[in-house]
Amino acid sequence: MFRHRGKSRTLTHNLKLASLLSFVAGIVNVSGLFAVQRLTTNVTGHFAFFADEMVNKNFDQAVVYLLFILAFLFGAFFSNLLLEVISKVNERFINTIPVLMEISILAFIAFLHPATIHAKVNIVACLLLFSMGLQNALVTSLSNSVVRTTHLTGLFTDLGIELSQLFFYKKEEQQKKLIASIKLRLTIIFFFFLGGITGGYGYLVIGIKILLLSVITLISALIYDSIKFQLVSIKRKYLR
Repeated sequence: MFRHRGKSRTLTHNLKLASLLSFVAGIVNVSGLFAVQRLTTNVTGHFAFFADEMVNKNFDQAVVYLLFILAFLFGAFFSNLLLEVISKVNERFINTIPVLMEISILAFIAFLHPATIHAKVNIVACLLLFSMGLQNALVTSLSNSVVRTTHLTGLFTDLGIELSQLFFYKKEEQQKKLIASIKLRLTIIFFFFLGGITGGYGYLVIGIKILLLSVITLISALIYDSIKFQLVSIKRKYLR
């Protein structure tokens, strides 16, 4: 799931990655909105708010929205920087370290006192946006830009295009490719929605600690990936 890159990736790998990380993003999206009243998984809305504040000459607030945008950008930048650096040292940990960093940020916020979150809403929002930029860049790199997990605008655009293409591309190979892509996009939408519902209800019950479910999900994925890698290595060793 995390270890396959480039041509070695299959639809199954991308489906697993998409379902897992879109579920995490859905939880962060809704619980983050409830906790700090800010968008925490994408920057589209923040651009609109930034422009609005600039037009109204509320420059202090405009800077805050600019920081939100930059936090997501820096998350994506840092994610790929890690990938490039780690790939030259030990490729085995190339994806583990960015995921562990995301886990650390989400766990840190989950254990913050509500009063602290209320007092530092913009800092918390920046941390969540940084973690989502980190995640989005990682999944984009892993899937060769096929999977996006933190926002749905482009996803719905692509889905609409591909659904219309089903009426025109009738060759078996074309249909198979389209159906596979549609399946992937619907998986992302479903698990993002599921994560959002889970994050919303979870926040009402346990507050921001619902982020720990995202942490558990990511840790479980790393353990699964590690065990699977070990089993494949053992199998290859005995088949030689």
